Amino acid sequence: MRAERRSAEARPAWVRPVLAALTLLAGVGYAWNATGNLEVYYAAAVRSMSMSWHNFFFASFDPAGTVSVDKLPGAFWVQALSVRVFGVHAWAIVAPQVVAGMASVVVLYDVVRRLSGPLAGTLAAGALVLCPATVALNRGNVPDTLMILLLLLAADVTVRAAISGRLRTLLLAGVLVGLAFQAKMIEAWLVLPALALAYFVASAGDWRGRLARLGIAGLVTAAVSLSWMVVVSLVPASGRPYIDGSAGNSIFSQVFVYNGFGRVDQVSPNQLLTKAIGVRLGSVAPGWDRLLSGSLGRDAAWLIPAALIALVACVVASRGGGRLLRASCGLWGAWLVVLLVVFSASSSINPYYTAALSPPVAALLGTGAALAWERRADPRVRLWVLGAVLASAVYAVWLLPGRGVGTVAGLPAAVIVLALAAGAFLIIAWRTRPGFAIGLAAAAIVAAPALASASVVSNSLGPFDTPFESAGASAIARALGGVAAQTEPLLPPIETAKGLQPDLMATQTSAVAAPFIYDSGQEVVPIGGFTGTAPEPSLASLRAMIARGDFHLVIQAPKVSDPRLVWVAEHCFPVPATGAAAPGSTGLRFAVYYCGRPPV
Repeated sequence: MRAERRSAEARPAWVRPVLAALTLLAGVGYAWNATGNLEVYYAAAVRSMSMSWHNFFFASFDPAGTVSVDKLPGAFWVQALSVRVFGVHAWAIVAPQVVAGMASVVVLYDVVRRLSGPLAGTLAAGALVLCPATVALNRGNVPDTLMILLLLLAADVTVRAAISGRLRTLLLAGVLVGLAFQAKMIEAWLVLPALALAYFVASAGDWRGRLARLGIAGLVTAAVSLSWMVVVSLVPASGRPYIDGSAGNSIFSQVFVYNGFGRVDQVSPNQLLTKAIGVRLGSVAPGWDRLLSGSLGRDAAWLIPAALIALVACVVASRGGGRLLRASCGLWGAWLVVLLVVFSASSSINPYYTAALSPPVAALLGTGAALAWERRADPRVRLWVLGAVLASAVYAVWLLPGRGVGTVAGLPAAVIVLALAAGAFLIIAWRTRPGFAIGLAAAAIVAAPALASASVVSNSLGPFDTPFESAGASAIARALGGVAAQTEPLLPPIETAKGLQPDLMATQTSAVAAPFIYDSGQEVVPIGGFTGTAPEPSLASLRAMIARGDFHLVIQAPKVSDPRLVWVAEHCFPVPATGAAAPGSTGLRFAVYYCGRPPV
């Protein structure tokens, strides 16, 4: 075990500059012209949270703290602190994401290095930098970036705990998973089986002791994960915002139903939102091939065939290897398989979810390539590498669309030619120039996803986008994110109509309020929360706000069934149609009402 550990942890002199170059490349790709990719609902919440410590702690969506954001606030706390320090700028919100993404490259290297050596770690870091889903994710402000970093840190600490035998180190891994839960809730727990398997395989001692230590770490994970939720639940409802995403003002309902198990067999929040405001957007139906084809496939599936081949090769090799190699197979294989199953079965997923697949895919590729080099004298290794090259090339050509944003003419032919050249060198030059043959094979495997990542950066795409998407899909992605700049022409007349009233206006759903809050920093009362179905504010509260003169304007869909909005339509004055469209929409027109004395 000690000899295996020393071999895995040795660091040649070339590692540091190569890793630094990869990390810098990642930072450039994540930051380059990325500030136009804000998800404005989250950005509005971050601005509101930065305005007071009360809003900060309770994750208030709007400046007045009437309703919370519909997620746990871990990632938004980091962004809100950045905004408090640097001011309200898109770059101040995106910068923490870029830094976290760069840190993930370094941490993935470290985990793989501990298990499989510095060559495997470096190759894994390089593969992660080239994953399109990761590049797109880290060019925005969604919480998954921080979750992935914290889970990689937890994996690193878990491996250290297995090697050292220290319980306190394992407990730190539990703390990190708990913090990842604060960023993305139940999704963070999906990696627990992989961490537990890696620790159980790699650690010393009898199996009962290992299970006992894992049980204690699990309790720590649960305690840290649920700590903020418990505190919020103990605060009287009158002292905090209404918990969005719940029918009964319950943070546990928000996390475990609305954002948790309800995602398996119920309508998603985005589907509820689009139904409420009269938009119909398609989504990829659940199924075993959901992540392997179409737009989701072009996000994260390019390297999955090669990663699965590497996983099988790793399992075969581990039969004669040490504990660390077996732990590597368990960690990355379980991480990949569990997420593939869950994401395939969920009722709906956003494109950026698939970035959570990138770390295990990259780690398996790095580990497999390093094993191929170490065991290059074995003739069977050549067959494994050749299979990975051909499977990746055929799959990439099948994934590539005929047209779309950033498509490159002749790319399918180039992928095939490169794969054939790599295959020829694997056959002809394996014995004389194995390094060149394996290097060319690696280039053939990563060529298509590398160009996809370059397309993401060069076309300024973000988390809601997918490589080589159609122009129409790109427009929809812009609408889903919302572009706060589109509210700028609307704000002057709205502020004129506001007069001396304390609030700017009220809107149907938080999603419609978001660009106005982000752009102005003023209170916009969100009727019904993100989906429009939350009971906050009640009809009585809404009527009381209007009677007090808190606001004059209400923006809502032309056709509504919610009693609160029906009351507005029946008792307020419709503003003559001016053709105003919903900010960031794909053509949806909203009705505008003036509540109070008619404007002169």
